[in-house]
Amino acid sequence: MDMALAEARAAGERGEVPVGCIVVCNGDVLARAGNCTLAHRDPTAHAEMLAIREAAARLGSERLEDCDLYVTLEPCAMCAGAVAFARIRRLYYGAADAKGGAVDNGVKFFASPSCHHRPEVYGGLAEAEAGALLKEFFKERR
Repeated sequence: MDMALAEARAAGERGEVPVGCIVVCNGDVLARAGNCTLAHRDPTAHAEMLAIREAAARLGSERLEDCDLYVTLEPCAMCAGAVAFARIRRLYYGAADAKGGAVDNGVKFFASPSCHHRPEVYGGLAEAEAGALLKEFFKERR
């Protein structure tokens, strides 16, 4: 989670919402990313989406079955869908997102009967630090 937090801090320094993500497979970090929606002018350039794309490219497969994803904020519905489609084994996230989260909040994507893959989910890792990054970022913009 420390690496994901470093990606989140870097994203915040670029003016992006400070969310960071890494994908790990068999102990190796395959991909790391921070939010880039502004830089890429792409609403899908969330940290999770970028990291999943990079990991899939590195493995040469759209299936990341032996991979774990660490992200600093509870994934939104789009990112939860990508986690399911990629067949991520375990999802670890930092801060819960009562407004935009879709794992333990909101639509609870993985609990949906139409969800065909459910990763193991572990929330609250480094929650205080991840939450503080977000709170400070938005406090500065208000």
